[in-house]
Amino acid sequence: MVDHYVVSARLAATILPLVIFLNAVHSLAHPEVTIHQGTLRGSTGTDLRGNPFLKFQGIPYAKPPVGDLRFKAPVPPEKWTGVFDATKEGSICHQRDIFKKGDYGGSENCLFLNVYTKKLPEDEKDLRPVMFWIHGGVFILQHGGEELHGPDFLITEDVVVVTINYRLGLLGFISFDDPSLDIPGNAGLKDQVIALKWVQKNIDKFGGDPNDVTIFGQSAGAVSVHLLVLSPLAKGLFHKAIAQSGSAINPWVQARKGVKRVAEVMGLEGADDKTVFDALTNKSKEEILEIQEKMDDDIIPYKPRQVGLVIETNSKESFMFEQPITIMMSGNFSHVPFLTGYTSLEGATLDLVVKSEVLDFEKLIPWSLGYKIGSPESKAVAAKLKKFYFGDEEYSRNFLKQKYDALSDIYFLYGIYDTIMTQSAVSKAPIYLYWMTLETKLNLFKMLLGVRIPGVCHCDDVFYLFKNFGTPKIVPGSVEDIGVTRFVRLWTNFAKFGNPTPDKNDDLLKVVWKPITDRNMGCLEIGKELQARSKPVTESLLLWKQVFAESPAGKKQNDAV
Repeated sequence: MVDHYVVSARLAATILPLVIFLNAVHSLAHPEVTIHQGTLRGSTGTDLRGNPFLKFQGIPYAKPPVGDLRFKAPVPPEKWTGVFDATKEGSICHQRDIFKKGDYGGSENCLFLNVYTKKLPEDEKDLRPVMFWIHGGVFILQHGGEELHGPDFLITEDVVVVTINYRLGLLGFISFDDPSLDIPGNAGLKDQVIALKWVQKNIDKFGGDPNDVTIFGQSAGAVSVHLLVLSPLAKGLFHKAIAQSGSAINPWVQARKGVKRVAEVMGLEGADDKTVFDALTNKSKEEILEIQEKMDDDIIPYKPRQVGLVIETNSKESFMFEQPITIMMSGNFSHVPFLTGYTSLEGATLDLVVKSEVLDFEKLIPWSLGYKIGSPESKAVAAKLKKFYFGDEEYSRNFLKQKYDALSDIYFLYGIYDTIMTQSAVSKAPIYLYWMTLETKLNLFKMLLGVRIPGVCHCDDVFYLFKNFGTPKIVPGSVEDIGVTRFVRLWTNFAKFGNPTPDKNDDLLKVVWKPITDRNMGCLEIGKELQARSKPVTESLLLWKQVFAESPAGKKQNDAV
């Protein structure tokens, strides 16, 4: 008869390795991290090259901005007991679902972020650069989730990727003049600041280096990046910055302060701030979005928006208390390596906004220049612009390229170039400029818009950095694959070294991208090949420089200097 203890020993010898193996598999599939708030359980994913990475999603980085915290600046998150399920994304911030006409999406409880990492650190020195993504969407749309911003491309390089949600629309950007309400505006931008503070406090637990954080974003995300560079609240929270197709001084960024227009839409014209606030407090998130949409808050340059940056005057913790251009000229901003640029046909996307068959140049003069629409001065500037872009011809669909060029200059390029020239004159850190001309099957926005003119549309650069719901299968060695690999290499090089081309012998890049200097407007063309260029300032940008200099705002600025 076999001894009972012998049988038990043999069973243990057989089962124990299996248990250890299963525990290891479970640990890999369900990794756990303990941060200041508590313990997280994540999941795994597979990157573009078929390699595994770790995912921690839906992590709250602030208290839910609901109830008494609605419209207010964010406050730090609370701790939890037990293990937090970080295997799925948190709710997106409340917005119109652009893919389901007539539907709303998201929640007010939306201040969540996602962290993606190759591996957890083995010791306190095992840390990697962090890339902190801020999504675009003109401050009313989008989110940081994998539907639009999957990390599968960026995580092929040795970085830690963070994506966030931040409050949108009136819920994130309404402002009241009454200081007793403590709602001076910019709550959505302050969400980004507190998310960066969360990164400083916790990212090392995921293998990220809190002393090596790169903020990057596109469109309104690029604007946010630039504003964070300029904001006193964000100093010391990041170390490099990438702004793709956006600047703090683009004409659609700044909003009117106060709630006069909101009150009018609500039938409370002339009411004081407290009355409007009390009325909004009793509104559902759906009703607030309906009010927002009734305000006709299109990004037309001749009038300020209701949703966007405001200059705060009554807040002790102001996100921005001076005009962005004033801060740039003063040099009182975060002097970090700065990379910025634009696509070759930005304005094509704006056909969604500027739909008129007759291009009214007077309505394309930025309100910030100080002209009064309908005045002789305003009409004279409009005539000058029309003459430049269309000559003596009237606009028609045969002049689409000219229309797109005009919209590109007005909405994006002049602000980007003015930023470069102003900051480079005082910045102690390098500034890099790019121009994207690469067209492949990944240029999804251009395909969705049906644009047939050569060039790269606004937003199409994002699809080379992030996987999304429409990303086609990427064939190894294809032009799409090479385009993604180059984009990722350039951006992650910058995150690692503050220089997008640190290795002159890199066979993939084969180029040296030089920063801007007093004598050289260095620029990298990102096309099917990478080409270092000296990019001259175009005639159109010189025209806009003249228009600004001769405007009431330009004269006031010159007098101040």
